[in-house]
Amino acid sequence: MVRIGIVAGEASGDLLGSHLIQALKQKRPDIEFVGIAGPKMISAGAKSLFPMERLSVRGYVEVLKHLYGLLKLRKQLLNHYLNDPPSLFIGIDAPDFNFWLEKKLKQKGIKTIHYVSPSIWAWRPGRIHDIKKSVTQVLALFPFESAIYQAANIPVAYVGHPLADMLPIEPDIAAARNILKLDTSALIIAMLPGSRQSEVKQHASLFVQTAKRIYESHPHAQFLVPLITRETRKIFEWAIFEEAQSLPIQILFGHAHDAMEAADIVIVASGTATLEAALLKKPMVITYRMSKLSWQILKRMRLQPYVGLPNILAEKFVVPELLQDDCTPEKLAEVTLKLVNDTSHLEEIKSEFTKIHHRLRQNTAEQAAMAVLEHLQ
Repeated sequence: MVRIGIVAGEASGDLLGSHLIQALKQKRPDIEFVGIAGPKMISAGAKSLFPMERLSVRGYVEVLKHLYGLLKLRKQLLNHYLNDPPSLFIGIDAPDFNFWLEKKLKQKGIKTIHYVSPSIWAWRPGRIHDIKKSVTQVLALFPFESAIYQAANIPVAYVGHPLADMLPIEPDIAAARNILKLDTSALIIAMLPGSRQSEVKQHASLFVQTAKRIYESHPHAQFLVPLITRETRKIFEWAIFEEAQSLPIQILFGHAHDAMEAADIVIVASGTATLEAALLKKPMVITYRMSKLSWQILKRMRLQPYVGLPNILAEKFVVPELLQDDCTPEKLAEVTLKLVNDTSHLEEIKSEFTKIHHRLRQNTAEQAAMAVLEHLQ
């Protein structure tokens, strides 16, 4: 039996990890996966020693609150791997957690693969020196990342993005609206405030107030808010109760993909959901709020004018971004309505996002599995 250590820190990593595990098991059924895994990875066959939710903390201030527990957990996991060394370790995203672990394991002669490059092209480029000490190889999701690692003499493989494999080039809007039982003639706006409780707390009231202003201009508009946990649903429901009980806002339990595919436009917190919206060829407004201290720290380390993945991949502002203090209900509603009414710009957005889709469609799970297997031979 070959043992692979594996750690994912949030839902997007859980999805990547599950596809990788399935692809590897097809080629090597004798591989065992042990570490920190989410429900999809566990379903694919991974054994999780700790709940993945303990790693799902974002923002500098938020991390500080949980720092002691995270450090203790990381030490416990390291001791587990040192007592029973795996053949290989794969850290999926969660760079602040995984790079420390990878560095310690690499020092002990264990090969380490980091799956998903951190955003060194956007923030903190100096991290590449620590990455070089920590990894045997990086598996990169985006094509422009390879050159950065090659220049630093770090082994890298561009594997594409799994969402590009999973999603069709042409979205089926009618089918998505049928699944959600939506009026085919309504203006459908999907609102994605983030997956973490901290994100939903920052965006819930903002999104409800924005919907209120849009509804005043478009009384036939309907708003879809997909959320994946009871806790985040409660936060958003409370915002509706406080701000606008009569608005046609439908909170969905999951169904983020269906909500975006059915939508005419998407209002979305910066993160992986922006990429999914782009692959669904959706016009969107990207937004993000965090604690003031976290924002001040992050703003000083920012290298690019854009934050959203669709704009980064296009290397220009294809869709608008409203961040932190610029993100008010008035501005968010105004920019959203401008997108709704500007039909010529909608075709340009679709064209740019189609190009991105083709570049990212690389049969990611298969490519990543082949890269991993080379280190096991």
